[in-house]
Amino acid sequence: MTDENGLLGLSQSEAELRLQQYGPNSLPAAKKPSLLQIFAHQYKSPFIYVLLAAALVSLALGQIINCVFIFLVLLLNASIGTFQEYAAQQAALGLEKMVPLKASVYRDGKPIIIDAGEVVPGDLVMLVSGDKVPADIRIVELQDLHIDESMLTGESIAAEKNIDTESSDATSVGDRLDMAFAGTMVMRGRAKGEVTTTGLSTEIGKIVSDVSTESAAQPPLMQRMHAFTMRVTYAMLILISVIFLITLLRGDDLQTVFFLGVALAVSAIPEGLPVAITVALAIGMRRMAKSGVIIRNLVAVESLGSCTLIASDKTGTLTVNEMTIQKVQLADGSEYSISGEGTDLHGQISREADGSTEDIMSNENLRLLIDGSALANEAYLEDTDSGIEGHGDAVDLAFLILAEKSGSRVDTIRKSHTELGNIPYESQNAFAASLNRHGENIELFVKGSVECLLEMCSYTEQGEALQRKSGLLARQGYRVLGIAHRRLETPPNDLHQHLHNLELLGVVGMIDPLRPEVIEAVHDCRRAHIKVAMVTGDHPETASVLAGELGIARHGISRPADHAVTGSQLAEANEKGDEEFDALVASSGVFARVAPRQKMEIVQSYIKRGEFVAVTGDGINDAPALKHAHIGISMGKRGSDMARESSDMILTDDNFASIVQGVKQGRIVYNNIRKVIFLLISTGAAEITLIMLSILSGLPLPLLPLQLLWLNLVTNGIQDVALVFEPEEGNELSERPRDPNEPIFNRLMIERVAVNAVIMGCLAFAVFYWQIQQGVDEVAARNVTLLLMVLFENVHVFNSRSEKISIFRQNFFGNPFLLFGMLAAQGIHILAMHTPGLRDVLGIEPVSFELWSQLLLISLLLVVVDELHKFWHLRFASKTDGSSHAI
Repeated sequence: MTDENGLLGLSQSEAELRLQQYGPNSLPAAKKPSLLQIFAHQYKSPFIYVLLAAALVSLALGQIINCVFIFLVLLLNASIGTFQEYAAQQAALGLEKMVPLKASVYRDGKPIIIDAGEVVPGDLVMLVSGDKVPADIRIVELQDLHIDESMLTGESIAAEKNIDTESSDATSVGDRLDMAFAGTMVMRGRAKGEVTTTGLSTEIGKIVSDVSTESAAQPPLMQRMHAFTMRVTYAMLILISVIFLITLLRGDDLQTVFFLGVALAVSAIPEGLPVAITVALAIGMRRMAKSGVIIRNLVAVESLGSCTLIASDKTGTLTVNEMTIQKVQLADGSEYSISGEGTDLHGQISREADGSTEDIMSNENLRLLIDGSALANEAYLEDTDSGIEGHGDAVDLAFLILAEKSGSRVDTIRKSHTELGNIPYESQNAFAASLNRHGENIELFVKGSVECLLEMCSYTEQGEALQRKSGLLARQGYRVLGIAHRRLETPPNDLHQHLHNLELLGVVGMIDPLRPEVIEAVHDCRRAHIKVAMVTGDHPETASVLAGELGIARHGISRPADHAVTGSQLAEANEKGDEEFDALVASSGVFARVAPRQKMEIVQSYIKRGEFVAVTGDGINDAPALKHAHIGISMGKRGSDMARESSDMILTDDNFASIVQGVKQGRIVYNNIRKVIFLLISTGAAEITLIMLSILSGLPLPLLPLQLLWLNLVTNGIQDVALVFEPEEGNELSERPRDPNEPIFNRLMIERVAVNAVIMGCLAFAVFYWQIQQGVDEVAARNVTLLLMVLFENVHVFNSRSEKISIFRQNFFGNPFLLFGMLAAQGIHILAMHTPGLRDVLGIEPVSFELWSQLLLISLLLVVVDELHKFWHLRFASKTDGSSHAI
């Protein structure tokens, strides 16, 4: 790359060879399944296989209508599933915007501009302010170089680069000061450097690889539904096999046996469940959207209810991502606090001692410090339609906001102070200076590090005291800078010659502050038995201080986390093995100077320990962890494309507190899904009970397969969808997170299904048996039995609203959709009974009002039975299993 005459770069021929060797400097697009592949995937379910078999058997038996109806059910379910899953992740696509289109390099000793995709390892690249870095580069020359690396590290302040020490690959990204990384932005200065890696080998390329790797974590709802599906399928196959043998041994012909098998399959499978689950998740999605949460993955709605730990980024998630001056300490001993965060101009300066704000600017030192804040400053504020926008360095902007909060407008200060000269901030100097004429006075203001300013100031006891105070502020997590002042008699020819005998006016402490609502949100998480961990690329001291303010405790230890685990410590532990790494992760809830891959590894370590992990973040550096967590939560306003596309949920208001509402809605959604499953399984089990009793009694089928499909999909299908609109029961956030391995059917649900199914099945069989004994033909008997089952469903949907709360203590009008659904289900069935053609297909006909009233009274017995069970469970069962609830 070099010769004795200086830096020349690669030759064009060598660059072409390396391009062939290393490939183009680009990031691959994420692969997405096609719509057809997603649709085909919907048929990979035991329920689907059984229904397909039932459809084929119906076709073989000449039951064309049954076959068509079943295929329509399969098509509907597949369409719903396709809609649910067609939220393809496009994570790597968002990274393409992070790579610049052009790059300035030396080829054959001459500077040229090439496509960024043609940059190769060994290229000599030139960087200037405003450039995006085209590849990972080791800096060989620089001049006041500052690079915004927040996308990789999460740090709010641009990294100040130097080449005094050569870093290794083991050093964390935030501490590799001699490197510039692909996709980051040059904020100030210029540099030359040699390309070390390109494409997927860069730090941002490694993130692409991590994001594109599929997560092994499966949503709890999918785990539970898979287990539920397998259990129902096995039970159904065993039942069909037993009935098959009984009927064959009894001498029934094969056509009757297969017809019976179709009927049992249709009864056992809850065909309306996929629709109800999708609607339940969609309702949860809509409710969350009202709280500022957008769901990208429907299943994540319910998954959040199982969350046991939130691993949160710091910058922009827990904090406002804007440097804010919160402390001012003057040489005369005066101390002040400043309220308001970021570019909020509504904050004010108050005395630390008593909180008063009167005559604040009467203090001459404070007035001069405010003037210096506005004058030794290269940033500016712009008033836009969306509010105040800052332009310039984050530290300079913090000083301008301080000046505005004092009541002294920055524009007014600058207009009243004519600039005579200035010294811009440069990293090697660590200060900035401004010389101004103010009336008859020539005033010099210098802003910089306290150590640098003290060297320019005359020694005073006040200065020594300020130095001690600045050290205390630094240990509290603040970045500390000072402002010094001197009055001159005449403007100097060389400003540098007068940088002595200054008076240190005071020091300021600035920090990226916590969002106001975050402390309460963390408290709410604790109330909901959810742990919170902080994972950031920022400094350990800052992370520890903010964690202390939040009350984030070490996991398993009662005292606050006063020491953060660093990325270098994690790397050392990782080299020793997984056991050492996992133990270190378990020891703390605060992690600092963490690289993107390490954040992902922390998440994976938590998952191995059995935690159900939600990860929040807004930067590119968060994307791998967002992708591999159970739930990825990105920020909508500040979030990068990469973070949003890697997440399951997006907080449109960037409000950490919205997650708590998401947890609540997730738990409501899961409870409502269980209510639907209880309704469908208990009515399905009742149908099986009815069929079994009829077979064992030597009676014909009490209901035909088409009538069973009508029950499951039409009359019950309307009601089960209405059931998912149920509101909260009020105790969602006081309960512990659900174990992802917890089955949908607990002991209480099994008891309720058994009791209700037996009652419905036996009563329906009794009515069918009585009809046959009275000489009523099979068609008419089935018509009455079908109507009774519809009425059972109408009544049972109200039993399903709560496992433990009496139907008489619930708000009857709390879910108007349920009332409408019940009336609609009954109305549709009555309409079908009076509609020529449809009633012939279903084998039904109108009944007298007297018979309808008698069947309604029979169906109301179900309420009595379920209320007795709830009373029994509260009075006796809760004493042994610890569960209780007021009836």
